[in-house]
Amino acid sequence: MSGDLEVAIRLSRAQIAYVVRLAAGGSTLGVPLAGEVDMRALHGILEPLMDDVSLSRSTYRALLVLHAFPMNGEKREVTDVARQLRLSPSTTHRYARTWEAIGLLEQDAASRQYGRVPDWSASSGAPR
Repeated sequence: MSGDLEVAIRLSRAQIAYVVRLAAGGSTLGVPLAGEVDMRALHGILEPLMDDVSLSRSTYRALLVLHAFPMNGEKREVTDVARQLRLSPSTTHRYARTWEAIGLLEQDAASRQYGRVPDWSASSGAPR
């Protein structure tokens, strides 16, 4: 059509990641990483990849640990997460401490339980 306007939009990295996750429609790992996740579905995605020696199994285990903690910030015991994922408590604790160090989990000082740190997806639904 003649006279159509051309529009350019500048997006932040977070906004681009958000659009990609929405566009993925659940067929890739990107969508489970975006929010609440069905642990069985995540296992179903990761399990076939665990046998690929060219990929990092520890990365998959770390992602499973992170996603064992609900997005709503509900706290969980590391031993419960370890039991759920069939990992050792010490390994699970190292992953939880790592996620805490980078700001994705937080530990309650009194109960020693871990939970997700509230983020933009819980408050506004979209990155800024």
